[in-house]
Amino acid sequence: MAGQAEVQVSHFLDEYGVGSFHYKLLFWTVLMALIDGYDIGAVAFAAPSLIREWHIAPKALGLLLSASNFGVLFGSQIFGWIGDRYGRKNALILANVLFGIFTFIAAYSTNLTEMSWLRFIAGLGIGGVIPNIVAINAESAPRDKRATLAIIATGMVPLGGACAGFVSAGFVASHGWQILFFVGGVAPIVFALGAIFYLPESIKFMALHEGQRRKMEALLKEMRPDFVVPPNARFVIEDEKQAPSNPLNLFREGLALITPLTWLIFACNLMGYFFLLSWTPTLMGAAHVPPQIAALAGAGLQVGGTVGSLLLSSWLQRSRFLAIAIMFVIAVPIVSAIGYAGLSSTAALLVVTFFAGFIVLGIQSGINVVGAMIYPTSLRANGSGWQLGIGRLGAIAGPLVGALFVGLPVTRLYMWSALPFAAGAIVTFIVYTLVSARLRARPELAKAQ
Repeated sequence: MAGQAEVQVSHFLDEYGVGSFHYKLLFWTVLMALIDGYDIGAVAFAAPSLIREWHIAPKALGLLLSASNFGVLFGSQIFGWIGDRYGRKNALILANVLFGIFTFIAAYSTNLTEMSWLRFIAGLGIGGVIPNIVAINAESAPRDKRATLAIIATGMVPLGGACAGFVSAGFVASHGWQILFFVGGVAPIVFALGAIFYLPESIKFMALHEGQRRKMEALLKEMRPDFVVPPNARFVIEDEKQAPSNPLNLFREGLALITPLTWLIFACNLMGYFFLLSWTPTLMGAAHVPPQIAALAGAGLQVGGTVGSLLLSSWLQRSRFLAIAIMFVIAVPIVSAIGYAGLSSTAALLVVTFFAGFIVLGIQSGINVVGAMIYPTSLRANGSGWQLGIGRLGAIAGPLVGALFVGLPVTRLYMWSALPFAAGAIVTFIVYTLVSARLRARPELAKAQ
């Protein structure tokens, strides 16, 4: 309507900066990221106990270790669509309730088949967390902090995985492997209930949906009491070109090659990451590393991931895909060294696994956010969901390929496991080149990055 007042949402966020609203948003999304990471990693730390209690061979664990990733393959796309259609907050609450219930039930599994099906269903919910955490933080932040805040939140996923390692090292011997799933089942349901009342919605999502006007006006008033929304003003995201939340739109506006190549980046990193996550406790046990040390090595991988995500966030905010390509190159020699470190000393093993996590999980936190930022608000959770979903094919392949080669010497096995990171470096540099060319051809899109 001619002459209708407008509220430019990105300009408002730039003027507001980072304040109490963002701290509350980060608090709740960090909790959800922590338990998401915990539930992803819990089954790997339960695996050595399952081998002994159920009298199964290590190679039989391949399907179980990949089961939740089959669920994520579909869940990330389903909940990405839910997030774009019904809100990031609603998608996060539903996802946490779903994987909480089925993780809790998994504690009562009596065989691999039962456990695998329950992990698959839990994976549907697990897959919905990261796309919506990325979207809700990036869409509520000022321009110079969009990637940083989202990386801080998603960077807590590895720390959640480390918590599973600490629970394993401290309580599995006395309480059984079931304790891992009791904790992983109760916590997300508690967080979901709290989020119903206290988790804010994405500001830009509300800006695009007229039905959210009342909540949007109240939130802007809470953030800036002196700000007055003109009567019947139209909320606009002035630095983005929106498109319907249709998967076909992920290939338009210069994204025809970039979108599938980002899927390949995710597949490469997740293949290597889930091999490390799923098999390190078991392989260290086979190399006669004490179970508690093997669990701590797995936890060190995750702690390193969170430290890497936090320390590298500013660089990733500035350099995006170029930074990720460099990190892939660095990952190759570090991951290759894990097997040798495990046979060397406890200190060497813990140091190398920490730095492997620093780089590999730093990459994952980076691509979770940088990949999503190439899409506008109307497509962001959907685009991120497809990246994580298709990328999960690599996560599925990692544990399964590990099961095929688990008989190799541990030193050679870890050297082979570095290959996906070498491939990731090449693909990421190609994406960096394509994205740079796209932004030069469409300079108006650069403001939204």
